[in-house]
Amino acid sequence: MNIQHQDNTQNGSFFINDSNHQKIAELSYFWNTPNHFSIDHTWVDDSLRGQGVARLLFDAAIAFARERKVTIVPICAYADAMFRRDSSFSDVLYPAE
Repeated sequence: MNIQHQDNTQNGSFFINDSNHQKIAELSYFWNTPNHFSIDHTWVDDSLRGQGVARLLFDAAIAFARERKVTIVPICAYADAMFRRDSSFSDVLYPAE
């Protein structure tokens, strides 16, 4: 699956399009400051459910945060659950502990 990324310095998303260029999965975020962003929504089309697509989008956001050396505020339920389940993401959890 080809995960794409867009960011306009105020908000952004990691997403997957189908062959008709329609979004079929998305993890969106907005920048709180230049040093941290909030994941506010994760959505996966029913046709992709159960295939680990949300996790792929989440992993892309984690890699992006690590690359930029920024932290994440998990607002959406999925992101919050992922941070609670796996302490290996604590390095990018806002505030970093």
